[in-house]
Amino acid sequence: MKKHPIFTMAFSKVYPMYVQKAERKNRTQAEVDQIICWLTGYDVEGLRQQIEQETDFEAFFAQAPALNPNVSLIKGVVCGVRVETLEDPLMQKIRFMDKLIDELAKGKAMEKILRQ
Repeated sequence: MKKHPIFTMAFSKVYPMYVQKAERKNRTQAEVDQIICWLTGYDVEGLRQQIEQETDFEAFFAQAPALNPNVSLIKGVVCGVRVETLEDPLMQKIRFMDKLIDELAKGKAMEKILRQ
C-alpha cells in the first residue's frame, strides 16, 4: 500500500503554517510549541532539532519521546474526518496535532486544549 504524501513531508514545512495560523488569531509561537511538546513529549530543544533536521512526519512521530496519555481525550473533526475514529495511527497523530492547533486558533484556553 502506498504511503500518504503527508507521511513523507518534512515537519519543518508544515510547522510555519501552524505558527501563522495561530498568530493570525493573536496566539503565539510559544503556545504552538507548548501544544506540540505536550502531544509528543519533545522538549523545545528536541522540537527545534526535528525542525532543523527537516524530519518527515513519519520519523517525527516515530522519534517522539512519548505520546501524551491524555491523547484519547482529543475528539472532533478535522478536514471532515473524526480524529478519534481514524484507523491509521500515524494519520491519527497528525490529525490530533491539527485539531489542537485549530483549537488554539479558535481561541480556546490552553488548559482545555491540553486536556487539563
